[in-house]
Amino acid sequence: MVNDEASSRPTPEQTRPVATPEREALAHAVRALIAETVGGQATAHDLAAAASAVTALVGRLRAAAAANITASGERFGERSGSPAESGTTMADFMPYDVVIGRSNPIAVPVTIEFDPPTAIGRAVFGAQYAGAPGCVHGAVIAGVFDVVLTAANVLSDAAGPTRSLTVRYRRPTLLDVESVFEARVTSTDGSRTTSAGRLLQEGVVVAEAEGEFAVMDRSRIAAMHRRVSGGRPDAGAAR
Repeated sequence: MVNDEASSRPTPEQTRPVATPEREALAHAVRALIAETVGGQATAHDLAAAASAVTALVGRLRAAAAANITASGERFGERSGSPAESGTTMADFMPYDVVIGRSNPIAVPVTIEFDPPTAIGRAVFGAQYAGAPGCVHGAVIAGVFDVVLTAANVLSDAAGPTRSLTVRYRRPTLLDVESVFEARVTSTDGSRTTSAGRLLQEGVVVAEAEGEFAVMDRSRIAAMHRRVSGGRPDAGAAR
């Protein structure tokens, strides 16, 4: 017997928001709000007023969303070609990515450039990404390496899920200083890809990374993104 309530409930595919210029603008504004929340010097009174205003705005957006189920948006695996081939950017392919997504306010976002065979990521990390005083948190650095190494894999048409990632922190990575990530594929055998990268600030290497990735063809990546059951990817996806 079919549960009417369950069958009428929107699927994750139906409720996934579309990346639009307006959503990107909202993410940019929220990103600035996060920076002020962490690093600003507003008074307690102003902070309380801001919290009330933000709470009211969130309620307004939730009410609007409940009455407006939007069409699904594109994900990386659903497009043909690669960013390097199509003239688009990695962020165009992955608008909600936690590292590069322009529609994700948690993202810096890191910008990705291609200079084959090298992928280059650039960012300036503010106080909201801090670990030790004045330094970028190591987990943030690892997350960026994962994406920049993946970008290098895309250049070699050898992208897929991360199997392992090793980061060597050689020096503190400073806040508010441009960070430049460089990565390239070092080997691939059709089923596994190994990539290496480094992070520079003012021309000095402050961290290095190596990752191993399972190679997955684009059709399989697309199938994973179209999955609406909420279940985990196939057990063999990363083998």
